[in-house]
Amino acid sequence: MSAAPVIELKGIHKHYATTGDDVHALRGIDMTIARGEFAAIVGPSGSGKTTLLEILGCLSRPSAGTYRLQGTPLDELGEEPLARLRGREIGFIFQAFNLLPRLNLHENVQLPLLYQGVSRPERRARALDALARVGLAHRAEHRPSQVSGGERQRTAIARALVTHPSLLLGDEPTGNLDTETGREILELLAGIHEAGGTVVLVTHDVAIAGRAARRVRMRDGQIESDERARA
Repeated sequence: MSAAPVIELKGIHKHYATTGDDVHALRGIDMTIARGEFAAIVGPSGSGKTTLLEILGCLSRPSAGTYRLQGTPLDELGEEPLARLRGREIGFIFQAFNLLPRLNLHENVQLPLLYQGVSRPERRARALDALARVGLAHRAEHRPSQVSGGERQRTAIARALVTHPSLLLGDEPTGNLDTETGREILELLAGIHEAGGTVVLVTHDVAIAGRAARRVRMRDGQIESDERARA
């Protein structure tokens, strides 16, 4: 594992203005994620873990504090450079899969490359490679409605991997799956980590939290504990 961090957070705060109230969702988060780590962010509802994931994924900006991704200070970037960096460096896995029903699996996996202007032949080749990596090369021409929930989540993982991101983020990636299928997805994510990938997941799944090499527990917008598994 390289000592160079993928993520550096210092003094991260996040405020949300609501009717007659100000919600302080994050309260001074300091965190570093090194290249090749597998971290699970856990905590009760309202603890701030989803807000933290949104900031890590550059979907939301902090109200205060600094965030460096691959050494780049994100507060200095405008919206377009930030979107380009997000598309290049971060892969997302969502609980609801977020696949387009009218596209087949390899067309869904190609979408991040389409937004990056990659040529059509290269998009197809890279999408098929990503599907093969998650064991779905034989389903490439199927639509999401023609495959199982576990296969849809595998497709979502392939889509997250197709840009070769430096950071893989997941929001409850096993939340819509049965226990056995969830276990298969966990094994796939663990394999990505073992191959050198940096994986950060928000989860209520005790199996994922237990399998991750690092567990960050949040409460009331702060990090309550940060534990690494013993070697």
